Amino acid sequence: MNINKNYQNIADSYLFSTVAKKVSEFSSKNPDKKIIRLGIGDVTLPLCKAVVSALKSACDEMGVKETFRGYGPEQGYEFLKTRLQDYYKSHNVDLELDEIFISDGAKSDLGNILDLFAVDNTVLVPDPVYPVYVDTNTMAGRKIVYIDANEQNDFLPLPDSSVKADIIYLCSPNNPTGAVYNKTQLKKWVDYANENHAVILFDSAYECFITDKELPRSIYEIEGAKTCAIEFCSLSKTAGFTGTRCGYTIVPKTLVFDGVSLNKMWLRRQTTKFNGVPYIIQRGAEAVFTPEGLEEIQENLNYYRENAKLISETLKKHNIWHIGGKHSPYIWLRCPNNMTSWEFFDYLLENVQVVGTPGAGFGKNGEGYFRLTSFGSRENTIEAVERLDKLFG
Repeated sequence: MNINKNYQNIADSYLFSTVAKKVSEFSSKNPDKKIIRLGIGDVTLPLCKAVVSALKSACDEMGVKETFRGYGPEQGYEFLKTRLQDYYKSHNVDLELDEIFISDGAKSDLGNILDLFAVDNTVLVPDPVYPVYVDTNTMAGRKIVYIDANEQNDFLPLPDSSVKADIIYLCSPNNPTGAVYNKTQLKKWVDYANENHAVILFDSAYECFITDKELPRSIYEIEGAKTCAIEFCSLSKTAGFTGTRCGYTIVPKTLVFDGVSLNKMWLRRQTTKFNGVPYIIQRGAEAVFTPEGLEEIQENLNYYRENAKLISETLKKHNIWHIGGKHSPYIWLRCPNNMTSWEFFDYLLENVQVVGTPGAGFGKNGEGYFRLTSFGSRENTIEAVERLDKLFG
């Protein structure tokens, strides 16, 4: 028996595991100091009332013989997919029900979708980037090429015609930078993918934070995207499902490569390797997209937007360059005094016990930058910015 030696080519520790270890070590030595975590992108507000009510009702159904559900469709129940179809329609995107696949989160599908593609494909990812894009392809042994995202291009790189790639990862609003592509910029990527017979894996996990109607919330708002793009989204940030786990992936029927439908391939893959999201969870997810659910969730999103505003205003006060926070829960800042990102991490932890995420963990272009999240509680966010204000002052 031989192991998959590609695993030896990835870092021994996942970025957020390293952060957690450092925080744990500090906490054990300083048990009296309160640590405020603005690092990992986990939410803090509870599920909205409409979702909780739906979950409870679904639990009751499962306790009655007449309404009990066993195995469900691996690609998701029609009642949830219909709600998602209407949600996309509200953004001027038409989808067929069997182009929508319900999952347990975007992270899972972003890795699992690679089952559809040959190992000798070249993968293009922006740098800095969400680590999962790189690690999952490294595990499989694919060649990865990078395109630079930096201050010069507002951390929104555009395609380079001299670079040929088969699989392209895009995330907008971006994790970690919070930068958002406009329609003209996304059209360039769509045209590049169609011209090069490539596929775009579009991560729209933070689309709910976009408030400008001129900015695209789905890549399918761009002409030509349905022949080159697969879209992934999650309810983790939209509706606080980080601990409940539900997301969805869109695979258009018009995605055909080598005469084969990727939609049919993905259906076959899911029915073989995935048992589907629990009925109870899907009923909760359905409630997200009801009028009541959308209204309640918007209140939660506004709460996080206000947190982001508080962080941004403090950084502006001290002339610390940053982007994000407006259409994203993340604030991406340049580390003061030419510190490296891990030096700045230690500096904040030691001096004010505020935890963020070092940019170096997202790639070489992340060095010298730092990510803060607005997903903390209001109380902790206010205390954190007060500590930062005092420290920077």
